Amino acid sequence: MHPAPSLILFTVLSGAGFGLLVWLGLGLRAPTGGVAFVLFGLGYGLAGAGLMASAFHLGHPERALLAFTQWRSSWLSREAVLAAATLAAMAPHAAASTFAATALPVFGWLGAVLALATILATAMIYTQIRAVPRWHHWSTPPVFLLAALAGGALLAGQRTLALALLAGLAAAMVAHWAFGDRRFAQAGSDMGTATGLGGLGRVRLLEPPHSGRNYLLREMVHVVGRKHAHKLRLIALVLGALLPALLLLLSAGYVAITLALVLHIAGLLAQRWLFFAEAEHVVGLYYGQR
Repeated sequence: MHPAPSLILFTVLSGAGFGLLVWLGLGLRAPTGGVAFVLFGLGYGLAGAGLMASAFHLGHPERALLAFTQWRSSWLSREAVLAAATLAAMAPHAAASTFAATALPVFGWLGAVLALATILATAMIYTQIRAVPRWHHWSTPPVFLLAALAGGALLAGQRTLALALLAGLAAAMVAHWAFGDRRFAQAGSDMGTATGLGGLGRVRLLEPPHSGRNYLLREMVHVVGRKHAHKLRLIALVLGALLPALLLLLSAGYVAITLALVLHIAGLLAQRWLFFAEAEHVVGLYYGQR
């Protein structure tokens, strides 16, 4: 699929923001006063910025409020509802910590659970798409969850926790790539199944369905060279997990944690670009992409 910048920014920024809110809500770090204002503001800001970026990917951004109405059947709608619920539930805890130097743990715990559910809902938007076999696999949600929680731990300054989560993220990314490379073949989709003519013999493309570009080609079909994919995977793995973990092992200072966070975000941007670029939608079969 075409890697839309809005979706890349949305998944990275909102994931880090909600990941931070998880740890603040659970009380892993219990800031008060100005520190609480900065940390909760950062969590809300990143989550809000990510959600705003996702709205720009809609065909009609002015209809974004309609996303809240289909929660019974749509993971996108559930994500929107859970995100709004998270920010509302966490607000009393954030306000009390900032202005009264008193935590409200019940609201914090509720907000943390909802934030975690929001991250999972984001992952499920892609996991439930059967037409993209690479995504339709159990290895997709762990990448989203571990990336968000690791980023949140770095933002919260939790070195030991971030170190463990970065190690888990490295393993999750490798697993997602290893399983994903075989998923399209395992799904059994080809020109025969796509056209329904497989029973008549081997089906070949005589000519493409369209003579020019269209929405399907623009949004659903994107080809990335294997050589470039391997380079980007290495960049994502090293910057997103391994190098930040090494920095945390060498130093516990805030400079090391800040640098680890910057590298982690850069690596995640590469990982998310690949996540969309390598997604092989079955509609590509009609255009001879497989």
